[in-house]
Amino acid sequence: MPANRSIPFWTTERHRARRPGLLVRARLKSAIRAHLEAQDFLEVETGIVQVSPGNETHLHAFGAEWVDASASVQRGYLHTSPEFAMKKLLAAGEKRIYQFAPVFRAREASRLHSPEFTMLEWYRSGEDYTVLMQDCADLLKLAADAAGWHMFSFRGRQCDATAEPERLSLVEAFHRYAGIDLEQEITERMIGEYHEHNGQGRYLDNAFSMATEARRIGIRVAPDDGWTDIFSRILSEKIEPHLGIGRPTILDRYPVSEAALARPCPDNRRFAERFELYVCSVELANAFGELTDATEQRRRFEADMAEKERIYGERYPLDDDFLEALTYMPPASGIALGFDRLAMLAAGAEAVEDVIFTPFPFKDAE
Repeated sequence: MPANRSIPFWTTERHRARRPGLLVRARLKSAIRAHLEAQDFLEVETGIVQVSPGNETHLHAFGAEWVDASASVQRGYLHTSPEFAMKKLLAAGEKRIYQFAPVFRAREASRLHSPEFTMLEWYRSGEDYTVLMQDCADLLKLAADAAGWHMFSFRGRQCDATAEPERLSLVEAFHRYAGIDLEQEITERMIGEYHEHNGQGRYLDNAFSMATEARRIGIRVAPDDGWTDIFSRILSEKIEPHLGIGRPTILDRYPVSEAALARPCPDNRRFAERFELYVCSVELANAFGELTDATEQRRRFEADMAEKERIYGERYPLDDDFLEALTYMPPASGIALGFDRLAMLAAGAEAVEDVIFTPFPFKDAE
């Protein structure tokens, strides 16, 4: 029976409708814990209040303010991911770690987004990011076991969660579903874009060719859209609807410009060791072969914050402690999975809110 979201979650009527999905969530969390700990993963708990909430252009954070022992006002942020803190633990010497972390992202509220949600994040020190692909397949099978069925469905799209995932590169996906040569578009973007200014080099955004291709296939392009804006719109409108249909999809090898914390692929440095997992066209997880070059990471963060300021008129501070820790961090792979989304699909629910024990209490302004 679908949950009636117009009444409080604590009413008997609504809780009765939601409880089967909540039980699936609880079984799934227990199964994942047992699975990871059988592989010698250590469950960790990192702080929620951070110096920097993360430095990706389109992520928006919750601010935090408190009065310290000297009666001074301190300001920070609720983390959008436990990534920085967990990587500090890798630098400290931990090998395999995971956590179910409450995380916070503003400007996100929909059937697939809650401003407060649970991120399952895990890291493997000294292991290749392709190992995480098998981890994803294993967790989907655990989700099927917790649900008692293997065919997941969402908005009319179905996927066998136990089927072997298809591994599809971004180049292949753009060619198959949008008729665009992504490698050529990356080349066009790079032509003449590196410039010296006041003794410092920087990249300018040559998006003309990409904009032309987008308009050709019916994608709206605004006058101030950059290459990344157009790339993201093509991905969401033309490619994602085809992913994770019938079987899960691992969408692999993103352009390096779209993978701020991932290292470049050794065979082609225009692409990065990044993949995303899709089921029923729903993005479930985002994985990296982790970048450990602190100088390059700082450059990427600063570029992303400059773009954030251009678009949104704000920027977040960098976590210098994190950047220092990167210089000690060994090669590693890491992944963040939206646990509420996985529970939603396993439970056959219509929205992540239906599988969160106490849904976010604030509603968006009309």
